[in-house]
Amino acid sequence: MPQNERPQNERPQNDDVPHGRFEEELGAILRSAGDGFEVDDRRELVAGGLQRGRRRLVRRRLAMTGGVLALAAVGVGGVYGGSLLGPGGRVATASVAAPPQAKGTKEPAKQAPFTAEIPLKDIAAVLQAHTPAGQWQFDDLEGTGQAVAGVYDDGGGKAGVTVGLYRAGEGSEAGKDQVTCPDEVVVPVDDCSTGTLPGGDRFMIFQGYEYPDKREETKDWSAVLLTKDGFLIDVNEYNAPAEKGTEVTRENPPFTPAQLKALIAADAWRPLLERIPGLPTKPGTGGSRPTTAPDQAAVQAVLRSLLPKDVTVTHSAGEDGHGYVVVDDGKGKSLVGVDVQPSAGEADAGLFTGDGVVILPDGTRAKYAQQPGEKGGEGVVWWNVDTLSPEGFRVVVSAYNSGAPYEAATRPEPALSMEQLKALALSPKWKNLPLK
Repeated sequence: MPQNERPQNERPQNDDVPHGRFEEELGAILRSAGDGFEVDDRRELVAGGLQRGRRRLVRRRLAMTGGVLALAAVGVGGVYGGSLLGPGGRVATASVAAPPQAKGTKEPAKQAPFTAEIPLKDIAAVLQAHTPAGQWQFDDLEGTGQAVAGVYDDGGGKAGVTVGLYRAGEGSEAGKDQVTCPDEVVVPVDDCSTGTLPGGDRFMIFQGYEYPDKREETKDWSAVLLTKDGFLIDVNEYNAPAEKGTEVTRENPPFTPAQLKALIAADAWRPLLERIPGLPTKPGTGGSRPTTAPDQAAVQAVLRSLLPKDVTVTHSAGEDGHGYVVVDDGKGKSLVGVDVQPSAGEADAGLFTGDGVVILPDGTRAKYAQQPGEKGGEGVVWWNVDTLSPEGFRVVVSAYNSGAPYEAATRPEPALSMEQLKALALSPKWKNLPLK
């Protein structure tokens, strides 16, 4: 270790990070993501009626952005359809694989403000009326909320099915991430298509997997409709009775892509969507939230400028505040990504304590990790440098020895050394990025 670095507690770089640390990282990532995730109101994230759909939508959004690299780093599978929020919609740091609860709220008076009190039996009725004949089982349809989960059986095996109704958020661009196919570098797919219906509503049909690194297991097919007036209809189906914790019961989920499209496009959803309240007006804000993420193009430009001269960029993508590239130095592909957070919160600061944290001369805290890819393909390793300045400016750089976290290793080590990753993360260029 260089003499100018002072460890809080000595620890070998290649020690596996405990699972608890993974979960702490995930919680912080989601708290950061929530600040830029366009939902009706932050209070909705704690509404029990939204917990299933919101965690799925957060995970979808992360799948479209550079932030997915951080999710991959903490070993979270099932980018689509996963359970990232705990009871009541709070960020879960105790168990990222905890089975979701889909039951309705039997005491409407206790629901959080700005959430819809749609009878769950009405949501289930539309679902049943617009799917092929079969047997349905629902845990509880006596309450109210915005999402239901059931088990469907057409004689070919039981299949879990969920449907949720939501508002996309403010502005003309709200919800667009939900109807955009993911980058296959970070999310493996069998097929994904998007389009626009005659009335202007946009949709996405996705055919993928609950666990991207285990394609022989649970399949997750989904359909999302974004209406032109800002509502989301989100349907997921599996080839197992539930998204997690159950054996596969059939080769594919029961509904074809065409049937999924017809389901989300059904006119019968409209009366239920109209029961979802509008956004409350906040004095002095105009109903909008300021963006504090660095511009996407600028992030990409800085990332490319800091790469070694002997690598060739074969793929690049990202979003404001996030960027990643696939590079090749002639020895195999390597995924390299960066997350830039100008104003890290207290949750992020809490991650920079204890074993493995190094304090640099300027007060910047840093953590270094070299470990196997927790959910990646065969032989994959993940190297990570995580930094937090005294002013709360956080930069996280990750690299893999493969072109995608879920693919088999293409080389023994990432294309960038740990020293190169440290230099990249600590570059002063990140603090000069323009904010949108």
